[in-house]
Amino acid sequence: MHYYQFHIGDYRAATAHLSNDEDLAYRRLIDMYYDTENQIPLDTQWVARRIRIDEQVVIAVLKDMFELTETGYKHARCEAQIVSYHALVHRNKVNGSLGGRPKATKSKAKETHSVATGKVTKNQEPITIVEAKQSRGTRLPTDWTPSDEQIDFCKKHRSELHPMVVADSFRDYWVAQAGSKGVKLDWDATWRNWVRNQKTIYGKIEIHGNGSGGWIKAKS
Repeated sequence: MHYYQFHIGDYRAATAHLSNDEDLAYRRLIDMYYDTENQIPLDTQWVARRIRIDEQVVIAVLKDMFELTETGYKHARCEAQIVSYHALVHRNKVNGSLGGRPKATKSKAKETHSVATGKVTKNQEPITIVEAKQSRGTRLPTDWTPSDEQIDFCKKHRSELHPMVVADSFRDYWVAQAGSKGVKLDWDATWRNWVRNQKTIYGKIEIHGNGSGGWIKAKS
């Protein structure tokens, strides 16, 4: 199997009584089970060497968490996941031979749109998580410093300003913002707008906090 579903809550509930070494052994035994798609061999010394865990720990976990059979140590949940995985592979193979997954009829459109479909893939990167974070935006890191491109933008478009003075004001203002106001989708764009909105008066730079009510003056 290329991957398997991992239910954190179920795992935590089932392994709360295990020691740290036993917990590690259990995770590696499960990985071996899914990787080989077979029961754990009866030769516990061989198994212990393969997962790099003391044999006595391995034996204790196998007795506790697996079922001993004539051919090896069986794990019911792993067996069910393997069967489900191969059923999905077969279904996708059949759909592929027919030209892809059948199109939903109009009467089924809403129902089909709301149901998540499984697709076997070797890509293990959490794409949906990354996309979700991008859609929510991020906060400015407390140790943020302007990049070379951001400094060049300030010099090019507002040559009368000191880039690092502007950067200090930018960081202090946004790091101090609480809640959703301090979350932005594009910090580069936020920086460019900040630079454009700075005001200069009487040969000095007045750095505004975009509504914070405070400002800092520095020599230009």
